[in-house]
Amino acid sequence: MIKRHFAVTKKTDGSPNISPLKEWFRLNEKDIQGASDLENPTSHEMRRFLKKNGWEIEELPDRVLSIRPDEKGDTSYADTLFGEAAEIEADIQEDELIEAHEVTFGLERDMQAALRANIEQLESGLQITDGGKEQVTEAGRIDITASDDKGQIVVIELKAGDAPQTVITQILAYMTAVAEKDNKPVRGILVAGDFDKRIVLAARAIPNISLKKYSFQFTFESIK
Repeated sequence: MIKRHFAVTKKTDGSPNISPLKEWFRLNEKDIQGASDLENPTSHEMRRFLKKNGWEIEELPDRVLSIRPDEKGDTSYADTLFGEAAEIEADIQEDELIEAHEVTFGLERDMQAALRANIEQLESGLQITDGGKEQVTEAGRIDITASDDKGQIVVIELKAGDAPQTVITQILAYMTAVAEKDNKPVRGILVAGDFDKRIVLAARAIPNISLKKYSFQFTFESIK
């Protein structure tokens, strides 16, 4: 049986908040010292990292809980989750979210590798400048950092499938972090399978952000 990995943190009312571990880690890695140094960590690597940082790890029959100590170093707020009869709220939905996240994460990694190998297909004159790995900023990891034929920095964000409505905020944060660090103008390119109309309208108001819609073309090679 595959065990699901969850991050458990304390809510303001003292009750435990449960999130899929990888999703929580990616959203909060900038707030954990040393987390940004991990490149594409697995659930097990995240678990080991958090344990070294004082988190308590509890393995249950069907799930693994990584529990963050509260401000007093106490993890007893999560004790109600340990019994075999205890149910994590919306557990089935959480499992589905994890599976969907894993698939999306994998697709985005494949997209990134393919785009890095064919960057000029996105825009003529682009050259990758991040040394082949995601640039870490105070706003998070940038999928690809490049420069255009005018020498301007280009931040590229990839989304498998439809872009979430938060994507404009995300890329603006990346662009600002890079602009403040390098003291140079920055523009952004968002790549996704499709864009909601509100994203398109928002991008129209920001001249240094462009939207690119990808499509797949399959090729087949006989191996037998």
